[in-house]
Formats: sequence, C-alpha cells, structure tokens
Amino acid sequence: MHRMTTIVVLAAGLLAACTPKCENKPNNENMNSTLEMTQEWDKTFAKSEKVEHRKVTFKNRYGIELAADLYSPKGSEGKLPAIAVSGPFGAVKEQSSGLYAQHMAEMGFLAIAFDPSFTGESGGEPRRMASPDINTEDFLAAVDFLSVQDNVDPQRIGIIGICGFGGMAINAAALDPRIKATVASTMYDMTKVSREGYFMSEATKEQRMEKRKAMAAQRTEDFRNGAYKRAGGVIDPLPEGAPWFVKDYHSYYKTKRGYHERSGNSTDGWNVVGCQSFINQPILDYADEIESAVLLLHGEKAHSRYFSEYAYEKMTGKKAFASSVAECATANEIPTGKYAGSYKEGNKELMIIAGASHVDLYDDQAGVIPYEKIEAFFKENLK
Repeated sequence: MHRMTTIVVLAAGLLAACTPKCENKPNNENMNSTLEMTQEWDKTFAKSEKVEHRKVTFKNRYGIELAADLYSPKGSEGKLPAIAVSGPFGAVKEQSSGLYAQHMAEMGFLAIAFDPSFTGESGGEPRRMASPDINTEDFLAAVDFLSVQDNVDPQRIGIIGICGFGGMAINAAALDPRIKATVASTMYDMTKVSREGYFMSEATKEQRMEKRKAMAAQRTEDFRNGAYKRAGGVIDPLPEGAPWFVKDYHSYYKTKRGYHERSGNSTDGWNVVGCQSFINQPILDYADEIESAVLLLHGEKAHSRYFSEYAYEKMTGKKAFASSVAECATANEIPTGKYAGSYKEGNKELMIIAGASHVDLYDDQAGVIPYEKIEAFFKENLK
C-alpha cells in the first residue's frame, strides 16, 4: 500500500510540473540578454539593400538563450509569413543559414537565422555539444519566438534546415504542427551517420559497441583533464588522396568563400563526445507522420544524397529511384542528369539538382540553389 501511495504522489507531482500553471514562465524575447553578440556585419555573404537586419535573442525550453539574425523585407507592413533557418551542423548563422534567411526576406518573408545551443553566439555550456532533443527544441523555440511577433502571422510559419539541421528540421516538423512547411537542403541525418558511419561503413552492432567504448574512454579522459577534447574541424591542408566529400567541405569551410572564426567546422571542430547521444537516437522515426508539406533539396553529385532519399522513403513509403549508398560514396563519378529532377508524393517532394555537390547548396557560388522553387513552395504552403 505504501509503495502504491508513493507512485501516486510521484505521478501527481509530475502532472503538476507539466501543467500550464507553472510559475516559471517562458520569455518571449530576452530584452536583457547576457550574450555577447557582434553588431557589425561579419557574414560570409554581402548584405542586401532590400532587407532590414537586426539581432534578436530568445530562450528555448531548457533556458538556453539563442542568438539570431532577423531579416525582414525593407518597408514591409502588416503580418508576414515567417521562416526560421539553421544549419549546417557545426556552422554558424553568419554562413549558409544567414544567406538563406536573407534571400527569404528578399522574397517577402520575415526570416531568422539562429545559432543552435552551445554554438556560435548562442548560449549553452559546455561549448560545441549537440543533442537530438535540444537541437530539435531550438527550432521549436524559434517558432515560439516568431509566433508572438507583431508583424508575423502565426498560422504561416515554416522552417529551413541545412545539412545536419535538415534532419533536425524534419524531426521538428514531426513534433510541432505549428510548422506548416519545411525545407531540408542538402540534408544529413546526424543520428543515422553517427550509428552507421559514412555510407553505412560502420553499421553493425559490434562496430557501434566499439564507438560506445571509445566514447566512454574519452569521457573518463575528459573528466580527468577537466576539459573536453575537440575532434578538429575540416582538415587543413588537404592530404593527398582526400575523399571527395572532404575536398567538398574544405572548399567551403577552409577558404575565404565560407570561413568564419566562430564556426567549429572552420576551426577546431566539435567535442569528441559532443554527439554521443546521436548513436542511440534515430530522429526520423516519425517522419511518416508529418502532415504538413516538406521539400527535400539535394545535389545529384552530393556524397550525402542518400540521406534525402532515405528521408523521402520514410515520409512517403516509396523510393524515388534505385540508387545505392555506395554510388553516393563516389558521387563525383555519377553521370550528370542520371537522377536529376523532382519526385513527388502528395505534399512531400524530393528535388535532385543536376550536377550539384553537397556544399553547392551552402551558398551562391555555383548558382544552383533553387530559390524560386523554395519561394513557390513556401508561398503555396504558408497561405
């Protein structure tokens, strides 16, 4: 009887903790930010004269304060459709996500590009950590923020996730029906690559156990040293015979094209144990339950293309085409035009861009990001 009473009391306490009457109310926007944010323009892309720009902050449900750049169409009036953008994984808002957000503002949307928790100008300690839960929550917190802005229509909010945050964006869309439309560009599923390795090269349970053992040993070493060991960013200089995808990343993160001093990919990388929880957390398990529209964009020659193929199949139950992971591993050899085009099932679409690599969708250098397609997609689904 005593045991049953204890369980009832605990359950009642948990229920009370989750009711809306909590004293601990969320902040709509933290007007007294403790974050250190640079005010000068320090992006890897030129500032558009068609948009207005300002810094904003907001907190996620864990109390971590996030820093964002807000872009709005110059001279806009009334309530606008809004879009939150983040990614790539290990990047900062001054790189690819800011470029996407600025373009969306040029197209008439209010857009924010935010640094995820533990990254860039956002809060969270220790630095350079990741979590499938917290990083998904970062998107939901961005939606919270946008939903209460005077110049935003809360019924017309979408998100864009780039590279590793493409997977987070899909997870967020599966969790939060306030998100009416989602674009995942050059998507990575960080949980899939963490548990299976690149191109499923470490996909057995024995190999996963070796990863777990290595992570466990590193945690002991980090605790002994009082600091987390960094994995290192994109390798520089490039070694002879570097894989195609490493050359691809180097061409963006380690050159004037995309280098930024706050980007882990450009500098000393993630913590070695930073992605430990990803190994056991498949974030696309509920992708088939997303009712809102999703657009997957990927380069035909991207080494990562199989992630978008996998996501499309998860959402629709249908294969776009019969390509193989091994083929994507040698993506620079795939003949142009073999898979390019759109594959659509209901309101879920996979668009393969002819001849494009993984990082071609990071910026405008190759001129292949289909902005008109993205604009049409959001305008159709954020009515």
